[in-house]
Amino acid sequence: IGDNMKFFKMVKWIIESVLLGLGILFIFNLIGVYINVNIPINIFTVLIVGFLRIPGLVAVIIYMLI
Repeated sequence: IGDNMKFFKMVKWIIESVLLGLGILFIFNLIGVYINVNIPINIFTVLIVGFLRIPGLVAVIIYMLI
């Protein structure tokens, strides 16, 4: 029963991270309209921002500006 709880806890964390990544990218794109910066919302950017949070967002911004 302990292994099942670990699995569901990990799945819950992954889902929360993906949703958080979507939210952060959506809010950034709303603000980015005014400063002419846009990050495409796809599986790669969502996973990077979702798992790494703010450092991931900064990394994606830097990558997009290069």
